[in-house]
Amino acid sequence: MMRRHGKGPRRRRWHELRERRGKGIYLLPSLLTTGNLFCGFFALLLTVDGRYREAAFAIFVAMVMDMLDGRVARLMKATSQFGVEFDSLADVVSFCVAPAFLIYAFVLSAMGRPAWFGAFLFVICGALRLARFNVYTGVTDRRYFVGLSTPAGAGVVCASVLLLQGVDQARWLQVTLAAGTYVVALLMVSTFRYWSFKELEFARRRPVRTLLIVVLGVMIVATKHELFLFLVFVGYAVSGPIRRLVVGRTPAAAPGELPAREHS
Repeated sequence: MMRRHGKGPRRRRWHELRERRGKGIYLLPSLLTTGNLFCGFFALLLTVDGRYREAAFAIFVAMVMDMLDGRVARLMKATSQFGVEFDSLADVVSFCVAPAFLIYAFVLSAMGRPAWFGAFLFVICGALRLARFNVYTGVTDRRYFVGLSTPAGAGVVCASVLLLQGVDQARWLQVTLAAGTYVVALLMVSTFRYWSFKELEFARRRPVRTLLIVVLGVMIVATKHELFLFLVFVGYAVSGPIRRLVVGRTPAAAPGELPAREHS
């Protein structure tokens, strides 16, 4: 006699999302995802025109849109299979194709085939990272991302472009950026764990000093935003390997722990 096993948390989640597919779409989260997609496309156009600084900022705006659409969807209880798929497709453009094309036009185009292959590797690793997240949603610890998230990888590229805009591109600098592109691409498909920041509750009451710290951070960003963004994103990218060296491998979380939707 065959025993029927209950559906796992991931299968239940997708089953619930599919049950809602005939009920139309939620307009506000979808508009924000469309804004994310538009910023990625606009970054491509700016890169073609050689406006690398503006292209990098367009990708940063796409990151803000990507964070907002997830939070709005959760607040409105408006998650759907359509929203999940649409968000992933938008992320491929904004955080995989756009930054890869930006770093290629900015520096890799002058270095031959091995260098531009790094740009393609960035795209394919980002797409695999998004696909892996969709497959394993519901069975991983919500406190951590497995592999560097695609917005963080795009942030490393864009922050590097902002920092080095107008700097004479010596050969050693070109080689460093090419190698960095390979490293960031591989980090996205790695098994290193990165803090997801999902445990932070911005709606909770905080001490007054928290406001002062936030204001100070904004002032630092406004004063030297190129260097600050570079340090933040590169620091976050290397935090995964450093955590593995310090803590070691962490056992997988219980399948019953259902994470909030990530916008990778």
